[in-house]
Amino acid sequence: GYQELPFEEALDTAQSLTGVSGYLPEQKFRELFQQQRINEADLDAAFAFYPGLLAEQAVCQVYERTIYRRDVYKIALLQELSPLSFSGLLWQIHHNHALQRIQKGVPEFAQTLLLAGGSEAEAVRRLWDSVLIKLELETVALHPEALLDLTIEQAEDWLNQGLSAEPQTSFHIHTQQQAEQEVERLFAELGNSLSLRGLVLALSGLDILDCVRPQLIKVCASALDEGIAHWHNPEQELSLYKAWRMMLSFDANLFLHQLPDWQTIIADLPEEPLDAIIIQLTKMALPEAQWEGYLRRIALEIPGWSGFINWRQHHPKYNPRQTGAITLADYLAIRLVLDRLWLNQACHDLWQVDANVQSLTTYFRKNLSEFFVRKHLYQGRLPEYLSQEAHALIIRAGSERQAREQWQQLADKILTWQLSPNAATAEPSVENSAWRIFLLCQHLGLNAKHVLALNKTDCQQLLALLNEFDSSEHSKVWLYAYEFHYREQLLQGLRANYGYGAWAKRDTRPEAQLIFCMDEREEAFRRHLEEHNPALETLGAAGFFGIAMDYQGLTDTKPSALCPIVVTPQHSVRERTHPEVASKLIKHQQGFKRLQALSRLFNYRSSSEVLTSVIAIPLMAPVLLAHLLGIVLMPELSHRLMQSLKRVLKPGIKTYLQVNLTANEPEVQKPGFSDSEQAERVTAFLRSTGLSYGFAELIVLIGHGSTSQNNPHDAAHNCGACSGKHGGPNARAFAIMANRAEVRELLQQRGINIPSDTWFIAAEHNTCSEDIKWYDLEDIPPARLIAFERLQQQLNHARQMSAHERCRRFASAPKQPKPKRALSHIYQRSIDFTQSRPELGHATNAAAIIGRRSLSRGLFLDRRVFLISYDPTQDPDGKILEGILLAVSPVGAGINLEYYFSTINNTYFGCGTKTPHNIMGMVAVMEGTNSDLLTGLPLQMVEVHEAMRLQVIVEATPEILTAIYQRQPSLRELIGGAWLHLTAIHPETGAMSLFNPDAGFEPWQSQPVELPVCTESAACYQGQTEPVAPHLIRHQLK
Repeated sequence: GYQELPFEEALDTAQSLTGVSGYLPEQKFRELFQQQRINEADLDAAFAFYPGLLAEQAVCQVYERTIYRRDVYKIALLQELSPLSFSGLLWQIHHNHALQRIQKGVPEFAQTLLLAGGSEAEAVRRLWDSVLIKLELETVALHPEALLDLTIEQAEDWLNQGLSAEPQTSFHIHTQQQAEQEVERLFAELGNSLSLRGLVLALSGLDILDCVRPQLIKVCASALDEGIAHWHNPEQELSLYKAWRMMLSFDANLFLHQLPDWQTIIADLPEEPLDAIIIQLTKMALPEAQWEGYLRRIALEIPGWSGFINWRQHHPKYNPRQTGAITLADYLAIRLVLDRLWLNQACHDLWQVDANVQSLTTYFRKNLSEFFVRKHLYQGRLPEYLSQEAHALIIRAGSERQAREQWQQLADKILTWQLSPNAATAEPSVENSAWRIFLLCQHLGLNAKHVLALNKTDCQQLLALLNEFDSSEHSKVWLYAYEFHYREQLLQGLRANYGYGAWAKRDTRPEAQLIFCMDEREEAFRRHLEEHNPALETLGAAGFFGIAMDYQGLTDTKPSALCPIVVTPQHSVRERTHPEVASKLIKHQQGFKRLQALSRLFNYRSSSEVLTSVIAIPLMAPVLLAHLLGIVLMPELSHRLMQSLKRVLKPGIKTYLQVNLTANEPEVQKPGFSDSEQAERVTAFLRSTGLSYGFAELIVLIGHGSTSQNNPHDAAHNCGACSGKHGGPNARAFAIMANRAEVRELLQQRGINIPSDTWFIAAEHNTCSEDIKWYDLEDIPPARLIAFERLQQQLNHARQMSAHERCRRFASAPKQPKPKRALSHIYQRSIDFTQSRPELGHATNAAAIIGRRSLSRGLFLDRRVFLISYDPTQDPDGKILEGILLAVSPVGAGINLEYYFSTINNTYFGCGTKTPHNIMGMVAVMEGTNSDLLTGLPLQMVEVHEAMRLQVIVEATPEILTAIYQRQPSLRELIGGAWLHLTAIHPETGAMSLFNPDAGFEPWQSQPVELPVCTESAACYQGQTEPVAPHLIRHQLK
């Protein structure tokens, strides 16, 4: 990856390698401008942020008016000023009447200036003529039908007039020289932007990857499978390459018999993948200096598979089912061998040469006309009549060895077309210069009189400015303006709310305290809960609650790491049962095995085992049909029946977590935590959230997860701080630790005095269904039960209101439902087998606030903000804050950037629509059976997301944040590289400062604006389906 580079440089580097832009399409930005998600003030701020644009510099003077660079920039951003082809220009003139009408989108003031002293048609025509005069250009007088509807005979007659301008021999030599230069340029790209497969594709339209990919996927899928495949490679303990090489000796692949020299190539394969790579690259006659680039290029041709294998190689502690080593060298060796087999066949069929650089270069140097025709045909830029002739010649003659004179004539025609007004050219012309100045002048309000008053150099400078301010610069300005707009709204809201929010200090005891994950989906839940009962205090933290552990539930087959992905757990925790329920445990385990057996029978054995399938399919067909009809037509009833069946087969059983250390072996992972380790983690977590005093009688830790049906992207909806798993076990482990008398005694020694009437309770919030799962309720002291029941009622209200708020973003949800009806609809989405949008996950996440809840309590933040509790008054040197930033920054930035890239180009960075997805080996999804691995987010998860970088707002002084930034390389990478934006809020004054990677913190100086005020959250989003700016909520504040 390129995360070590600054954000913009990384995107430019990636685009140069892949050809994929790292920004939203410009048309999407223009739509956002029309929707007022970006305005002119935002664009001005972006121009100011990029001083190299010199936005305030004057370009030219027209009478009393000065044209500034910013004026040109705005028009270039908001209007399409790209050059046209000659045919496109004629279309604009004759069909869109561009020389008679003012262009759409021209502002009223500009129209007034344009129409001064004449009719619209006269003013526009005079403006066009004045531009031509000023640029010293002439319009080629061709009627559009002469170019857009030519017969082949007419085209040949017209082109032959161009050929007669100089002797035929001389023109043909010019064609050959041009072709020879293009041969050298194209072959020089091998190893840079082109592979040998890409070269053959560029010259024949034949993509051998269509043949190679299925064979490569078959090999890789078998090796990477973690539970889907029925049959496995018997040599799976070997490396990927060695297992494949061994398999070739026994596997009767019919495709091999159709390929030339396959037996020789396979027989000569060495034992080691690196040796195989060297042999194949040498056989290609590729210069050694280009090897590295060539290997990178072929890896990027199937980036999902190669990327996952590369990840596996760099994470050797990953614990898959396969035991054999899998490296990128294995993959590349297999790919090169398969490429050689099919490239040899393709090159022999097409040109009767071997598939190597030397043979192909020699062939095309001898057959330059064929190269010229093929290259321009398969680029797709020839007009239809030339394209048809080229296709016919290739079908008829095959190569230049046949009908050489016809190839030469067609090559000459193509070059003549390139030199004609038809073809696009970089030289100043009517279509690429006059047209752009003509449009620009209309939007600037410059009429013919103004243009004639300009110097030619003024017009050339305007053109140069348009060329200099290219699409890459457009994207940077648009993104900054987009982010600036949201940041201003958010900071204005925080400033207006400053000093109003409750619980800056705990002067009174809260009725209860609830600690949620920092997840932005919990922002709405917390807000509704606080509105319902202002005496409650809510806090937020990374959802593993400071307990990094390998966790194995009662029926889990292996442990899972429940902590941020950058953390390696040093402790393991197991779910256990008490000895007195041994009989129930046996029944529970037997039921679990029965359910597993039924699942295997229905989903695997019936389709993979020959004898089983013959017997089972006829018997199971009625049951499966009834089940399918049930989950599609009656999902709620079907879900209830399935849950009842599970309760009968696998009855519930009381369990506990083994969090106490049972053995102390420093060489291995510790089973549990010692008393001291438990106290350390509880202390660190409570201090980091600011909950070191003022404890309520009930403190609830609420982890979160998500459950839905038929959803291979389930992990993307779960807790990012728990590596995409559920956070309930972490909350449960913390509560057990914090309730232990031994731990509380150690906490007291560390200066944290938890009252004896305080009890910690663990729960897990299902962000899809809004259900809440409670843990160890039987341990709650009787004296706390009344308060707990009251809290449950308040949480039920928050569940309904959270569901109500979510419904506005679902197109299929009822419009303005009652809260109870909204909760029912949300629940139905979670159990609906056909639902592709059970929830929207982290969509619309845009900011993180690290500080006291008083900063944001009383603000409607539209489920867009991660909320992390931190009390700067308890952290004078910033050590606690440093730990928080190191823990939550990778989590928040990772989620945000995952959504950013999956939104800007869902086809390349995401995984497209869910509809055609198949699960591959329990590790990723594919489209169909022969696609690349799709590793990003599906379209349904990012449809409503706004692609912008995370705004991180921290309640701390700039000095403390600067010191932390200078100490921590990982934070310098994220913040200094502008992968996220940082803002400081002074804890004592509320003054805000923005971090500039080049200059450090700078004061935020925007003028205050009046924010809308509502009495409750529902009034803020009533009737709204798009993002809502921050509102003040005033009835709950102290």
